[in-house]
Amino acid sequence: MKIQGYLSKKSKILITGATGMVGSSLYKKLKELGYKKITAPGVNHKKVDYRDIHATYKLFRRKKFDYVFHLAAKVGGIQANINQPVQFLNDNLLINSHIFYCAYNTKVKKLLYLGSSCIYPAKCPQPMKEEYLLSGPLESTNEGYALAKIVGLKLAKYYHKQYNLQTVCLMPCNIYGTNDHYDLENSHVLSALIKKFVDAKNNKENLVTLWGTGKAKREFIHVYDVVEAIMYFFRIIDTPDIINIGTNKDLTIKQLATIISKEVGYKGRIVWDRTKPDGMMRKCLDVSKMNRMGFKPKVDLVTGIRQSIKEYKGEQ
Repeated sequence: MKIQGYLSKKSKILITGATGMVGSSLYKKLKELGYKKITAPGVNHKKVDYRDIHATYKLFRRKKFDYVFHLAAKVGGIQANINQPVQFLNDNLLINSHIFYCAYNTKVKKLLYLGSSCIYPAKCPQPMKEEYLLSGPLESTNEGYALAKIVGLKLAKYYHKQYNLQTVCLMPCNIYGTNDHYDLENSHVLSALIKKFVDAKNNKENLVTLWGTGKAKREFIHVYDVVEAIMYFFRIIDTPDIINIGTNKDLTIKQLATIISKEVGYKGRIVWDRTKPDGMMRKCLDVSKMNRMGFKPKVDLVTGIRQSIKEYKGEQ
């Protein structure tokens, strides 16, 4: 397969979402590898509101990027998605539309788009294959966000088809790790559980209440493995076909809570609030395609959780 362009040390690179969990780790990785011309708004460049087409186009036109790693998105947990469906849909639609438009119009050689496993239907067969996209209704608790991420995938496909914009589309499972969010309004389940159990132990609380039944199952991948996947697939493909990125190992939220409480050393009771939603009951990705293409995650879940606990406690 012929690859358009090559990520050289002299390439002009943009990382959108550079202050986020994946973006900050990717920026660190690229710097360690010796890439010099990286623009990372919010890190080494003033912040840019990608919802503003004029500000976004000004950045692209001035910098004339060779490559774009598009990681920016409005993200949050179940409660945030339930409370702000307009923002999760509209903000992400604007961000994706503007990034693709500017990339094409300033002759970017290749763009990587990072999606989410929430793009798959709520009652999707498990494990979820790439071809199951749009085969059924989405999970209602984060439908707005999922719709916007799907539009991003379609933009990648259409810009590639109509204008030959080289694109890479990766769909990771639940990401956790360094620089994760720990505020309960915006955090995802794993980081929220770490916060709850560490805080409960520190405050000598004998009861922790968690949402749902604990029966929902989720799959997790460490941010370091996501960055390795980004670097790996960016070099070897240039078409917008979806590639699932995950471990193909899921567990119930109850099992996850047990692991985290044990690692934290929390001895109190865990109570499940069944009046709160579980979200989609199972989300496990089929990663056969990823495996066939030669990539495998390396960070096991318990090791990653231990590191995340230390980071939250300020020990790293």
